[in-house]
Amino acid sequence: MLRVSRLTDYATVVMTCLASQPGEVLSAVQIAEEARLELPTVSKLLKTLGHAGLVESFRGANGGYRLAREAERINLAEIVEAMEGPLSMTECSVSVGHCDHESYCTVRGNWQRINTVVAQALRAMTLAEMLEPAPQPVHFAPRPAESRKSPT
Repeated sequence: MLRVSRLTDYATVVMTCLASQPGEVLSAVQIAEEARLELPTVSKLLKTLGHAGLVESFRGANGGYRLAREAERINLAEIVEAMEGPLSMTECSVSVGHCDHESYCTVRGNWQRINTVVAQALRAMTLAEMLEPAPQPVHFAPRPAESRKSPT
């Protein structure tokens, strides 16, 4: 199964909590309560997101966290990469030298194409858009060759 990790999913939830209150400095406790996540998890996420330059932290009595820039200028790829590293569907999708079969692999180029499409989709979706209600799910029709299979 192809999916982001639970922490990456939670990082997106934390980021949307911050995005829903632009410019406001929220404590980790406030974010944990709003996101309905455990405080240690939220603290860990905020530290990672801070190191990635996605959130700013402020110390002191009125300290807390806020987005480092507007939600319209943060895309989902940045959040995923902050949590999981470079986007890569397979080991060889983005770099060379990770597989003994690389020199004669017949599918590497197609995995690279898929990797590019997924990365573009994540870069096209902003944090601001994540605050909007989701549109109806996309249903993919079978490819023409699949729909015309004759019974045997």
